[in-house]
Amino acid sequence: MNTLLFLVNNTVAMAFFSMLLSSLYLRILLQIMGQSWIKTIAHTATLVLLPLIVYVITNLISGNIALSLGMVGALSIVRFRNPVRSPLELSVYFGAITVGIAAAVDLKWLAFLVGSVSFVAITLYVINLITSRMGNPFFITSFAEGNSLSTLKVVSTQSLEELNKSKLLISKSSTENEYVYVLASSNFDSLKQLDVDLYKLVGITSTELHQ
Repeated sequence: MNTLLFLVNNTVAMAFFSMLLSSLYLRILLQIMGQSWIKTIAHTATLVLLPLIVYVITNLISGNIALSLGMVGALSIVRFRNPVRSPLELSVYFGAITVGIAAAVDLKWLAFLVGSVSFVAITLYVINLITSRMGNPFFITSFAEGNSLSTLKVVSTQSLEELNKSKLLISKSSTENEYVYVLASSNFDSLKQLDVDLYKLVGITSTELHQ
């Protein structure tokens, strides 16, 4: 009996530390990839707590049909009610849930999940790094991706071909007498230099630079 309790406690402890380390590792990986939204205490706590909660639920309902049905009813009431800003954020939540399920079933699946996510993240990072140095980034800059971006708003009385072709351009609007351009970059200095250079162009009425 003591041996059985030792094995159970040992398994739970291994699962707990595996989930904790996996969550913290995924959090660091997301931060390295430029996902600044994960730095908040709410997102970090969610990423750490979700696997633990799902692990307990998975073990509670395994082999108990009545409890499983009751849990399904409870989970249909308790849902995520905060808005998800990007598909990646939603994938992170599902990933955290899967970490808990994998830890409850077999730690080998948890290792496979973390390894696969790492491989995909590193591959995409290297591809984007190489293509950026070639002058044609694989990814576009987007607020929806949760990156920390500086912005430059430019107001002009005429269309500016230099900005129309800029890779930093994220939005453009125009009226009969006014053109408004919004450019974004994670490099504040590049936008600051662009702000200085823009006043050499004809038609610029105002610019707003935000870090």
